[in-house]
Parts: sequence; structure tokens; C-alpha cells
Amino acid sequence: MKIALGADHAGFELKDNLASLLRDEGHQVEDHGTGSSASVDYPEYAAAVGQAVQNGSADLGILVCGTGVGIGIAANKIKGIRAAICNDIFTAGMARAHNDANVLALGARVVGPGVAEEIVRAFLTTEYEGGRHSRRVGKIHALEDHE
Repeated sequence: MKIALGADHAGFELKDNLASLLRDEGHQVEDHGTGSSASVDYPEYAAAVGQAVQNGSADLGILVCGTGVGIGIAANKIKGIRAAICNDIFTAGMARAHNDANVLALGARVVGPGVAEEIVRAFLTTEYEGGRHSRRVGKIHALEDHE
């Protein structure tokens, strides 16, 4: 699977750790930065990852900031992106199973690296269930066309 990664200064270290994990598990990683603790603006990284998922150059995206909230909100502004802010394993699995989430947003100041790895594994290995959830995901898509 090809995974697009992005993070701000608060999340760059966790992003790099996750990139290593993903490569070790056989995934292709498309790293959109940042690569240091120098202050940056998270919407730029959310946009890069969201656009990679939107245009199909990545299958799924993972974003990291301090809480996961800001970068997740920013990613959800991109048409077709369903970013889920998940700081626990159960939510990550349900985001994929019921919401067909295509971007995971994590908080580096909320979860440690071990928990983050398990969250990522749950996100990547859980399949979308479709069925009754398809109608709801369709309604989410319909919201994108309203201004």
C-alpha cells in the first residue's frame, strides 16, 4: 500500500518513526514533510497529504500534529477526504470500517509511539464494511457540494 505522510513541527518525530514502521511492514511511503522542530503551518502538510490521496498517488494518508485536531480539520477541507482524528485503536478501526476514512490524524502530544503504531496498524488493516454505511458516507460526500 502507498501511504502519504505529513506532519508539522510537533509531529515530525512521530511521523518519521511511523515512516520507518510502514517501510518495515512493506508499505511505500510518500513523505510530505516536515523534517524538523522548526515552527511550520500544519495546513500546508494537510493539503499535501490530502491532495495525494485525492489524486490517487497515495492509497491512504497519515497526518501528525500536536493533538491531531488542527491538521485533521485542515485535511477535511479537501474534497473527497475523510480525515479521522484518532488517538485510540478502537476509533481508528471504526473510522475505516464505518466511515471509510482515508486519512488518519494523530496527536503526537496525546499518544506515545507504541500506541501510535497500533493505531496505524488498526487503520491500515481494517476494511470498509460498506452496506448501511455507504448511504451515510454518500451523504458526507453530498455535503461537499453545498456552500
